[in-house]
Amino acid sequence: MQRTNTWVWTALALLAALGGCERTAEPDADTAEPLVHKAPNCGDNGQLTTELYGSIARQIRWSAEELGCESMLRPDGKGVRLRFTGPAAASQIAIILALPELKPASAVSETPTVVTLTVEGSGRFFSTPTLESCWSDITTQEAIADSDNRYDVSGTLYCVVPLGEINGDAAISIPKLEFRGIIDWSTA
Repeated sequence: MQRTNTWVWTALALLAALGGCERTAEPDADTAEPLVHKAPNCGDNGQLTTELYGSIARQIRWSAEELGCESMLRPDGKGVRLRFTGPAAASQIAIILALPELKPASAVSETPTVVTLTVEGSGRFFSTPTLESCWSDITTQEAIADSDNRYDVSGTLYCVVPLGEINGDAAISIPKLEFRGIIDWSTA
C-alpha cells in the first residue's frame, strides 16, 4: 500500500507540472473548433496511432502536422519520458510514456512502461497502476544527422490493464499504441 501511495503522489506531481490541474468549462460541441498543435518537434514522420476504450472511447490517428512531442529525463537519469499531444474532438489529449530502462541509441523489447493520459485543462488524469501493467517494444532509435543527442524513435506500447482515473473512478484501456517521434537526450 505504501508503494502505491508513493507512486500516486509522484504521478500527481508529474501531471501537475506537465499539464496543470485547473478545471475549465466544457466547450460547446457545436461551436468548439478542433485544437490542432502543429509542432515540428516530432520530426517529419512523427505519428501516434491507438484506440482508446472505456470512459474515453476514441480512435486516434495523429500525424506529424497535428502531433506535439517532448522528451525529458526521468528522475535520477533513469530512462526518459516521451510526451505526445494532439487533438481529440474539442479537447487536447496528452499521452506520456515513461521508459525507465531506455538508454540512448538502443532498441529494446518488452521494456516496462508507465503510461499517463490527460485531457488537458479538464483535471482528468489516467495512469497505469504498476510498472508491470504496460511494456514497449522500441523498434528504432536512430541518431538524426547533424544534431547532438537527437534520435528518431519509434515503437509499440502494449497494456494488459486499464489506466485508472487518478482523481475519479473511471478507466481507459489502451491495448496497443504505435508511435514515432523525437527524443532529445541533451534536454531530456
